[in-house]
Amino acid sequence: MDTISAFITLVLVMDPLGNVPIFLSVLKDVKRGRRERIILREMLIALGVLLLFLFGGQAALNLLGLEQEAVSVAGAIVLFLIAIRMIFPSPYGLMGDTPEGEPFVVPLAIPLVAGPSSLAFAMLMVHNDPTRMMDWTLALVGAWAVSAVVLLASPILLRALGNRGLIAMERLMGMVLVMIAVQMFFDGLQSFLHLPA
Repeated sequence: MDTISAFITLVLVMDPLGNVPIFLSVLKDVKRGRRERIILREMLIALGVLLLFLFGGQAALNLLGLEQEAVSVAGAIVLFLIAIRMIFPSPYGLMGDTPEGEPFVVPLAIPLVAGPSSLAFAMLMVHNDPTRMMDWTLALVGAWAVSAVVLLASPILLRALGNRGLIAMERLMGMVLVMIAVQMFFDGLQSFLHLPA
C-alpha cells in the first residue's frame, strides 16, 4: 500500500461527508461561533487518539496478546456494519441516541472521526510496514485535515448539496466502505491462514 491509497482509504473510513448531518444534528442547539470551536476541539481530540493508535497501537496489541490479523478482521467487521448502516440507516441515526448538552469526546471525536475502523486501519498500516512511519503519519494527518475542513464547512455543504445530496453522498461512501471492509477481511484472513497473495 502506498501513501496515496492509505490517505484515500482513511478519508473514506473517516467519512466526513457522511458525518456532516450527524455533526449538524448534534450541534443544532449550539451557537454558530461556539459550534466551530467545538468542531475544532473534537477534531484535535480525534487526531490525538489517531496518532496514539498509529504510534502506540502495536505495543498495545502486544501487551494484550492480540494478533494484527484479529484487529484487521475485527476492524473489517465494524467497518462493514457502519457501512451497512450508512446504506440502510436506522431511524435513530448512525450512532443511536446521543447524550444531551454540548458534546465532549463522544460521539463527535470518538467514534465518528476516530472510530474502530480508522484506528484499526492506522495500526494495520504500521503492521504492514513499520519502516514507513513518516508516510503513514502524512496519510493520517492529511485525511484528518480533509475531514476537519469538510466538517468545519458543514453548514455551507448542507446549503450547497441539500439533505438529499448529503444522503446520496453518504450512501455512495457506504458502498465504497463495504468493498474496503471486505478487502480488509480477506487480507486479515489471508494473513492468518498464511495464504499466498
